[in-house]
Amino acid sequence: MNNIFLNHFDEQVASDLEFDILRTMLAKKCIQPSARNRANSLCPLKKRKTIIKLLEETEESKRIRIEGNSFPSIDFEELDNELKMLEVKDSVLSEEGFWRISRASHLTNSILKGLKETQNTPRLNSLAKNVYFTKDIVDPIDKVFDAKGQVKDKASKKLSYIREDMVSLKRSSNRNFAKAMKRLFEKGWLADIKEGFVNERRVLAIDSTYKRRVKGNVLGSSNTGTITFIEPYSVVSINHELEILRDDERKEVRKILRDLTRTIREHLELVMAYNKLLVELDFIWAKASLAIELECNLPTLPKSTGLKIFKAYHPLLVEANRDLGLKTHPQSFELSKDGRLLVISGPNAGGKSITLKTVGLLQVMLQSGLLVPVNSASEMGLFDSILTDIGDNQSIDNQLSTYSYRLGRMKHFLKVADKKSLLLLDEFGTGSDPELGGALAEVFFEELYNKGVYGVITTHYANIKSRAADLKQAVNASMLFDRESLSPLFILELGHPGSSFTFEVAKNNGISSELITRAKKKMDSRKVELDALIGDLQKEKTQIAKLASRQLRAEVDAEKAAIKAEKATKKNQEKTDALNKAIKTHNLDVTRGKKMSKFINSYDPSKSTKKLASDFIKYIAQERSRIEAAKKQPPKKQNEATPILSPQTKKRPNHRIDEIKVGSIVRLRTGKERGEVIGLKAKKVTVLFGEFKTVVALDKLSFIK
Repeated sequence: MNNIFLNHFDEQVASDLEFDILRTMLAKKCIQPSARNRANSLCPLKKRKTIIKLLEETEESKRIRIEGNSFPSIDFEELDNELKMLEVKDSVLSEEGFWRISRASHLTNSILKGLKETQNTPRLNSLAKNVYFTKDIVDPIDKVFDAKGQVKDKASKKLSYIREDMVSLKRSSNRNFAKAMKRLFEKGWLADIKEGFVNERRVLAIDSTYKRRVKGNVLGSSNTGTITFIEPYSVVSINHELEILRDDERKEVRKILRDLTRTIREHLELVMAYNKLLVELDFIWAKASLAIELECNLPTLPKSTGLKIFKAYHPLLVEANRDLGLKTHPQSFELSKDGRLLVISGPNAGGKSITLKTVGLLQVMLQSGLLVPVNSASEMGLFDSILTDIGDNQSIDNQLSTYSYRLGRMKHFLKVADKKSLLLLDEFGTGSDPELGGALAEVFFEELYNKGVYGVITTHYANIKSRAADLKQAVNASMLFDRESLSPLFILELGHPGSSFTFEVAKNNGISSELITRAKKKMDSRKVELDALIGDLQKEKTQIAKLASRQLRAEVDAEKAAIKAEKATKKNQEKTDALNKAIKTHNLDVTRGKKMSKFINSYDPSKSTKKLASDFIKYIAQERSRIEAAKKQPPKKQNEATPILSPQTKKRPNHRIDEIKVGSIVRLRTGKERGEVIGLKAKKVTVLFGEFKTVVALDKLSFIK
């Protein structure tokens, strides 16, 4: 059974990724103990079919909730005790047990009805395959119990007679008791409280001075002894008869419940199926509730290993920021065969660790059957193991230092990591001497790379960044930092390493310029210049990205304006054509009207109308002939609207890369820094920027001289 679970997943990994906190959030949304226990012990799986089944069940439940379909809420009580009783021959269920079974049957019937009315829920329908709509359980229970869960008088004829006699005797008892109390009250023998109950029997509260004068059964006295509780003699025999009837009632009720238990026992398998279905739906419903709260979706699950995630959020960070009224920045990243190891660098508190934890937590959530807070267009492959080394895990008890702990974890990773592993290393290489630890970290990095692992690594070590740039399937990335405001942007950018902005962050935290200057003097000048160069490159790239975004928006706005102008021109042309047509029709009508006026004016009733009629008919024939001739002519083409020309594409600059040779002065197309070409091989150029030497693709340079 264990082979379905993720390899090497333990509570340390769960704690590193804060999955334990998410489990607690899920458990709080469960109703019954079984679902809560399952949530608290939730572990990621590696079996693809099982994971897809769990995710699709949750997605269907989420859709039902969001679309507001007529589906009952999963509110019930587990039937474990009732099932144990039903398995014992001649056992009798309690009244509460029948109520729980009836409620489960009613709820299951409602669920089946809801599933029938809801489209496209194959996974949930499959869960309910062992139950069916029936009233064979609820009807016998409803026949015995009323709405308050009490056995009805009409549950049997004998019980009906017993309870009728009991009602009659209670009335007689109450009448006799009232008479006795009135008589003793008039004599002044009653205490202030007048009456009470002792062992569920109604008694008179007699002043102890007069207790020997009252006939009846003495059932007790007050703590001080000033009051004696006496059952009046006139109700003793009646109450005795009532006790006999109560015993008869208990026996008859037990007989009724025994018969009803036998009836329910005939449906034991169905009741077991009820319990199994409702416990399962309790857990699925909790997962759907969590998905709605955290705005989670179901990504595509390709068969290949890797990730392509869009607009991902760390769910716990979203919850924390929501409470503080802060904005959470989404991240997009990819781990593929061409870039399976992502090395993230940048300033402290810039979001490196959060990005790493986001990758790990979302993967654990997904493989545990939970939907994840990503855009639904995302793709998430599955892994056989998730290996983490996050945070300071030194142990005081066994005197294990941070670095020793990390070496132990690294030894474990080198042993178990493979092509189906997701590796998450935070602050990789730290804990020892920077140079020595950095060299060892580089060797570890190469070994892990050679094992084909996928992963995310955060580091400040320059040699790790440099090694990642040399390896084909490793990718450098950086968390962007605004040097003007000295604040992190929480944006992940792929393609180049990031500066740690050590001195900028120190200045922003109140460290004096004098101390920072002294610190810079103690460093290798080349390291300072390199860090500054990386920072400048980041800044310029960010500015260029902003300009490109503005230009793109301007081009889109210009295109929209052109389309709008073209539509307006076409609409105006249509209006002009319609107006010309109307004018032409109007002029023709005016001409014809004038001609008709001439005919009317020339008409004289006293003279012969033969010539007038002939001229009129001739005119009508001419007009008719003109209309027919016009119909036969091809329609004239309408004047086409003058096309609105889109803005012309600017002529691309000539970077003159064919003139670049050793000794040439060049610059990066994305920056202003100039450097000297000291090496040229194929399309790779070695450029010296001051004291900083780097290899750049030829098509990323511009020739200066």
